[in-house]
Formats: sequence, C-alpha cells, structure tokens
Amino acid sequence: MITRRALLRGVVAAATGSVLAACSDNGRDPLRLAAGEEGGFFWEFAQLTAQAAERAALPVSIVPVRTAGSMDNLAALASGDAELALSLADAAVSALDAGARFTAIGKVYENYMQLAVRADSGITDTSQLRGARISLGATGSGAELTGERILEVLGLAGPGDVTRLHLSMTDAGQALRDGTVDAVLWAGGVPTPSFADLGIPLRLLDLSAELDLLRERFGPRYEPVLIPPGTYGQQTSVATIGLANLLLADPAVSDSAAGAIVEVLIDHAAELVPDQATGSQFLDRQSLIVTAGVPLHPGAAAAYRRHHG
Repeated sequence: MITRRALLRGVVAAATGSVLAACSDNGRDPLRLAAGEEGGFFWEFAQLTAQAAERAALPVSIVPVRTAGSMDNLAALASGDAELALSLADAAVSALDAGARFTAIGKVYENYMQLAVRADSGITDTSQLRGARISLGATGSGAELTGERILEVLGLAGPGDVTRLHLSMTDAGQALRDGTVDAVLWAGGVPTPSFADLGIPLRLLDLSAELDLLRERFGPRYEPVLIPPGTYGQQTSVATIGLANLLLADPAVSDSAAGAIVEVLIDHAAELVPDQATGSQFLDRQSLIVTAGVPLHPGAAAAYRRHHG
C-alpha cells in the first residue's frame, strides 16, 4: 500500500527536483516550503514569499511545493521532504503535543473556516446538517482536522450522522454547484476563488456557537471573525471561526536562513498580501511572534529581537 507520506514524497521530488538543482547551481541553498492546493491561500502566500525572497537576494531560495494542506505539510516537515511548512495553528499544536519537532518562523495570516451550502438549499443552520453529505476538505488538509472537531462539538461525529467526503477545493466547489454534496467546509482566505467563481450564490452558515464550544474543548486558538456581506452572494456578514496560519521550520534550518526569512516578512510585508487576504493581514512585528505556543526558531527570535530592541 502506498502511504500518504510516500505519495507526498514522490510529489515533492517531482515538483522540485529541477528547481532545487537550479538553485544549487546559483549558489543559493534551496528551502522547500510545503504549501497547499493551487488556488488556495497557502499556495498563493508561498508563491508571493518565494518571489519576495528572490527579489531580496537572500542567501537561500524558497521553493513552494503543492500539497493537500496542513497535515501533509507537517508530515513533509517530519520526514525531511520539506524544510519549511505552512500549517493552521490547531494542526501544528496537535502535532507538537504528539511529539513532533519543529519551530516557528512566525504567525503570518488568518484562515477563515467557511461552511457553505447552495443558497437554494433547505439547510439554513448547523442544526440541520444531520444526514447531510459534507466535504471536510482534502485528505491531509487542515480543514479535515478542524472539520472533525466541529462535527464533534455538533454531536455529529458518530457513524451515519453525516456522510463525509474529502475533496479538493476545486472538486468540492464543483460538487456543490452540481448538487452532489450538500455542504462544504474549507479553510481559506476571503473570498476563496474556488467558491467565489462558481457562478451560483452560496449561503454561509454561522459558526459562532461552534466557536465557543471549540474554545471550551480545544483551547483559545480558535478566534471570532466575520465574513463581509456579498462575499459569495450573501446579503449579510457571517460569523465564523478564524485560525492563525503559522510558517514553520525544521530545527535544522540555519539561524541565518531563518533570520533572513523574518526580514522578508517584515520588510516586504506589502508584497506578501494574497488576493484572498481580506481582513486577515497579520504581517506586523507584534503579531508575527504570536505563534500559538510553537517555539520560535532561534534565528527568527534573534531577528525579532533586533527589530523590537
């Protein structure tokens, strides 16, 4: 049987081999950044960061790698298939609690948990989800973990309570449009292109009650956020759940490399704003160091001390 980690290792090798060779030829050490799905928030941020690092002429180059999301990124970091990774805070903390070893470069942006149905659906709130077909994000994504926690606090974690599917954002959007799923949960920026470009209006479900339950059971890393009116055709703002995005590093990444990445995050912040970053700009010196309890890389910590005094 081919494991997810083995498959991811193959994807990383295929996607980055020629790029790594080119970077080495230029005398710059390549750092592979396990990112996410094309069209997603992680992927867009990873590309912008790589481009900014290139313009800043860092002694390292950043090579974004496509993955399913947070859980795959943490697996790549653990197996040595990536030196850097993006992860939702709850997935990162869960991995640390399970004995994983990694450090944080910084808290970068906020992802919004978004639970959507078609606007013509009879589902108007989370109390009506029993028996529904729900996509909880691709296998290996952070939405998969957070989605299971949301189902747990809703009392829908048992066999047969809902039908779980694990689709990429692109496939989930198409399935929602075609009516082959009833609801889709994903973690992303606002608006997320895979859902904003469907050509049909969506209804976002309020997750404020679930936020309180998540915080009681799993800790304060879940935060209240609002999705603005009109984002996917809805008329009013919708309360949902925010989760910090963390940029993580293997402890073996050099202090100089980690410090150089911090300089890019601080000095080139205006260049690192994804189109999906409405209301979720966190690239400032104060918030970068708020990493949900994940220890800062020593090189990153030294860079922040230089800036903070």
